[in-house]
Amino acid sequence: MDTMQLSFARRCVSDMINGLSIGLSHFSGASRAAVIFALEPDSPMFICDPQNLLKGHEPIFRALYVDSRKWRENVRVGRDRKKFAEIVPVKDLGLAGLLSQGGYSGAVFFQQWFTEHHPDLCSTGPTECWLEHAVWRFSHDLANDQDLYTGISGYFLLEYAKHAVRDHVIDQMNRLLGWDSQVRIYPVIDAILMISETREEGSWPEGRLLFVDPGMVDQVNFLVRFQEGGRPQLANHKHVRKLLLTVEHSGRYLVSDGRAILGISDDSLPPFSVCADFRGRYGFLKVNRTKVCSFADGRFSSTTYQAKLVQLEELLLESHLDDSAGTFIFKVVTSLVHHSQSRKHGCTIVVDLNPEPVAISGQVLSPPLDLRRPYMLKMAKSLAKVDGALHIGADLHLHGFACLLDGRSFQGEDLARGARYNSALRFTAEHPNIIVVVVSSDRPVSVIHQGVDVHGTCSWDRKTGCLYDLERLDHWVGQ
Repeated sequence: MDTMQLSFARRCVSDMINGLSIGLSHFSGASRAAVIFALEPDSPMFICDPQNLLKGHEPIFRALYVDSRKWRENVRVGRDRKKFAEIVPVKDLGLAGLLSQGGYSGAVFFQQWFTEHHPDLCSTGPTECWLEHAVWRFSHDLANDQDLYTGISGYFLLEYAKHAVRDHVIDQMNRLLGWDSQVRIYPVIDAILMISETREEGSWPEGRLLFVDPGMVDQVNFLVRFQEGGRPQLANHKHVRKLLLTVEHSGRYLVSDGRAILGISDDSLPPFSVCADFRGRYGFLKVNRTKVCSFADGRFSSTTYQAKLVQLEELLLESHLDDSAGTFIFKVVTSLVHHSQSRKHGCTIVVDLNPEPVAISGQVLSPPLDLRRPYMLKMAKSLAKVDGALHIGADLHLHGFACLLDGRSFQGEDLARGARYNSALRFTAEHPNIIVVVVSSDRPVSVIHQGVDVHGTCSWDRKTGCLYDLERLDHWVGQ
């Protein structure tokens, strides 16, 4: 293989992995990126995985791309740089914890891009569109002369969040409506972000703004319809923000055709719609009733704003509790955390897995509350508002509230966090079989066990530098 060509591919891949990982980290939280590719039908498959994203999946890659030649023979793609944009797509491989997109083209015979599948995504759609664009950018860059290369692809991918959201919405629109819709999505999502930052008498926007295709306006059940000559324009964000007051805390929608505000409708929807669900400091963008992403502070993100507590679930599965008890405790803690987040107050939940609950100073309940009774869980949600921790035992009972967690100082503390967080670190460091879930008032949730923030533990360090190493895939799977 041409050494200069491979060196150029290495430069392109390095720039794009940097852009992907940084851009996706802003959109979804800390994210890694990796790629496998073969430039020619008969050339070796290479891998670039600077943050060990694909580690542990070696047997699958060996079976798919080393032991088998189907990926080389099933698709006939001619070597033609002019057809770099004609991508024969390759679907997601379905690997645990990963999202991937790839394709064949005349500039790069085969490529597949990977990133993390975070547990709290509203939808995988925008991230998949992001990876699809990486496929297109790499094919485009390799089709050009390396003397003309500017490195712009990495910057495109770094700032691709809004475009990824738009691409996913367009995909859904084309699938449901066809290719002739009159709604333009860029003005719609720009308006949503502007309105989300516009306060009215000091209050953040709440209510739902519905966008429908002009051809479907007759299918909307209007309760109030504005006169055509005096309809507020969508571009007048301040006016639209005022009109949202009419649908706050109701089942109604403020309706727009993408240009102006048409009126107010009930909760029924046409076959296709885009909805901005404003919930104060944040909100959700939906296609029909399905969440696509969230938005806050003038930008889009993938978070659902509800903790998934995957780490807690794993710790309970590894404990001595039987499956039914562990599942019940997980559901109880998840319900308490989501209630605390929705009410915007912090709380601490101690999950005590010892046969006999440890003694914790606070308001000890006598007798303990049986959390298997629904009304007792409601009581626990009210008690969580009081400063201090809830104390839940392995017997599925609430043993206390307003509990004070103490312990001696140790090196694992994080001085950047508050007293609630560091008290939980100290307490779990000195008491075995204790899991503490800390909910901060500003939304982050931490799962702490044995003096370690399990949720916040990062298994990789971001590498710095301009270029990453390429490795032959057949050598990499043999490690």
